Amino acid sequence: MITASGLTKRYGALLAVDYINFQVKKGEIFGFLGPNGAGKTTTIRMLTGLSKPTAGSAQVLGSDVNSEIAEAKKQMGVVPELSNLYDELSAIDNLIFMAQLYGVPRDQRKERAEQLLKMFRLYERRNDAFATLSRGMKRALTIAAALVHSPRLLFLDEPTVGLDVVAARSLRLLITDLRQQGITIFLTTHYLEEADVLCDRICILVKGKIVTVDTPEALKSYVGSDLPVEISLATPPQKFVDEVSAKLPNLRVVTVNNKVRIYGGRPAEVLEVVLQSAKHAGVEVGAVTTVRPTLEDAFIKITGLEPTVMVMEKGGRR
Repeated sequence: MITASGLTKRYGALLAVDYINFQVKKGEIFGFLGPNGAGKTTTIRMLTGLSKPTAGSAQVLGSDVNSEIAEAKKQMGVVPELSNLYDELSAIDNLIFMAQLYGVPRDQRKERAEQLLKMFRLYERRNDAFATLSRGMKRALTIAAALVHSPRLLFLDEPTVGLDVVAARSLRLLITDLRQQGITIFLTTHYLEEADVLCDRICILVKGKIVTVDTPEALKSYVGSDLPVEISLATPPQKFVDEVSAKLPNLRVVTVNNKVRIYGGRPAEVLEVVLQSAKHAGVEVGAVTTVRPTLEDAFIKITGLEPTVMVMEKGGRR
């Protein structure tokens, strides 16, 4: 569905996308992950014809993005991070207008709009102005608008950013349903847990370069025996963290809220150090567990970055 070969984008002295190569298979959800400034949105802009590559090439649905992008656009849908629908129009009028822009025959526009409203559980709000819908409904309608011409390929840029837990879960279920209908999805997200649940394969991009492309399970296997031991404390004092770090200099100690994670080492030896350090620091250990590796653990090990870089400047929740 997509083939990128040496795809490169430069803005003056800034190399935003640095000679990347990847393929997206038919019918998969392909996750494109990386911190802000990694080049994700720039890559989407090149693949959808909004920006010309500085070097390299890409084919989308068999069409060259430089010379045949108009043909590819007939079969792709694009959902930008910020909605492109009109506040003053009703939900159904927005879809009918988008159907007109995409060239859907006049006698099919209303039927297609109603079909999508029912699919996205928005039919009861069809006559309400877009501005009056909840944030989750607005996001769902924006995705529906990108599907109005029945595309084979859908680009989703941060679909659940800023949504509450219930709305985000509902939208993830909709995305899964679209995949089951045979639509190929190119997904960017800052939420590692979301990518783990949704994606068939994941590409990790850092500073314009692809670090790795693999399935979520394969990426998590990179953690190998480096399984984290997680210690739950009421309030983990810095004294405790410093002492554990000093006694286990070859291991990585990370504090997340009221929990401390220690990566590497034998769990029995780590536990002995933890209990001694807790006693010296005067804190009570609530629980000690060996945690199954997550995509977050894999991201840390593969990139050397903390997962917090994925949500910086986005205003979203992890």
